[in-house]
Amino acid sequence: MSTTRKLTMAQAIAEGIGQEMERDKTVFVMGEDIGKYGGIFGATGGLLDKFGPERIMDTPISETAFIGTATGAAAAGMRPIAELMFVDFFGVCMDQIYNHLAKNTYMAGGHIKLPVVLTTAIGGGYSDAAQHSQCLYATFAHMPGLKVVVPSNAYDAKGLMIQAIRDDNPVVFMYHKGIMGLPWMAFFEGSSNEVPEAAYTIPFGQAKVVREGSDLTIVTLSQMVQKSLLAAEELAKQGISAEVIDLRTLVPLDRAAVLKSVGKTGRLLVADEDYLGFGLTGEIAAIVAENLDTVALKAPIKRLAVPNVPIPYSRPLEQFVIPQVKGIVEASQALMKGRVAEGVAA
Repeated sequence: MSTTRKLTMAQAIAEGIGQEMERDKTVFVMGEDIGKYGGIFGATGGLLDKFGPERIMDTPISETAFIGTATGAAAAGMRPIAELMFVDFFGVCMDQIYNHLAKNTYMAGGHIKLPVVLTTAIGGGYSDAAQHSQCLYATFAHMPGLKVVVPSNAYDAKGLMIQAIRDDNPVVFMYHKGIMGLPWMAFFEGSSNEVPEAAYTIPFGQAKVVREGSDLTIVTLSQMVQKSLLAAEELAKQGISAEVIDLRTLVPLDRAAVLKSVGKTGRLLVADEDYLGFGLTGEIAAIVAENLDTVALKAPIKRLAVPNVPIPYSRPLEQFVIPQVKGIVEASQALMKGRVAEGVAA
C-alpha cells in the first residue's frame, strides 16, 4: 500500500503533473508564471527545478498564442498542459478552444488526437471583481468535444489530473482558488487531505457520495462541496440528514448517481457557484424531472447559484451573490418544509 501524506490541493496537482512528466516524456507544461513562480495558485510548484525550462515553459501574456501552440503540439504527438491563470481569460482564445481544440478530432474523422489539458483557476471569495471571479464550467460543458473536471479536494485533484493527462481528448481542469490551500488566502481545510505518494487515477464520470443522508440530496462540486459538508453538519444538529454528492466531473456527468440519491431521499438541492441561468443547476434539475416515473419527489427541486449579475468587487456584495453555508442550510430547511425559496444566493 502506498504511503500517504496530507497535501493541499495545489501540492497534489503539482505532484500529479510531475509524476506524469517523469513517466511520459511527451508531457510538458506552458503558461504564464508557471516556472520560477510555480503558478499563481501553486499548481506547478517545484516543477521547473525538476524538469527545466524546456518542459516547464513560461509564456508571454498571449493566451491565444499558447493555446494554439498547445493544440498544434498535441496534433503532433505531444501531451501539453496549458495553464490559463483565470477562467475569465478563456474569452480571448475561444476560437482556439472551441473551433479547433474541441472540434478538430471530429473534423479529421478521428485520425488525430488532441490530448491537451487546459488548467485554470475559478471562483470568487477574495474581492477580485467581475473579470477574475467567475466559474463558467457550464459554458465549457456545453461545448461538444471537451471534458470538464472540477475537483473539490487534494486526493481527487491528483487522481483526476493524472487521468486528464492520460486522456486522448481535450480536458478542461478547473480548480477553485478557495480550496488550493494557499497561505495568502483563506481556504476550506476540508480540501486538504491524505494523498498517496504513488500515482493513481480516478475515472471520469464517477460522482462520489461524500456524506450519506436520508432526508435530502445536495448535488454540488468544487468549493461548494466543502460548504455543503459544513451545511450538512449544521442540518444534522436540527435532525435533518443531508446526503452530499460531489460530481467531480461535469463531462462526463454521472446521472445515475444523482438519480439514485434523489430516489432515496425524495428531495433535491443543487448548490453551485456558477450562474443560475442556463447552467449546471438547471441541467441536474432536468435530469431528475425527466425521470419522475422512477424518482418520487417529496418537494419541488431547489436551485442555489449565483444570480445573473457580474461578481462584485465589494466583499459584502460578493458574499451576497455567491452561495454561502448559511444559504445552503436555509434552502435545505425550505425543502424540508416543502416550500420553494427564491433561486438566488443567500
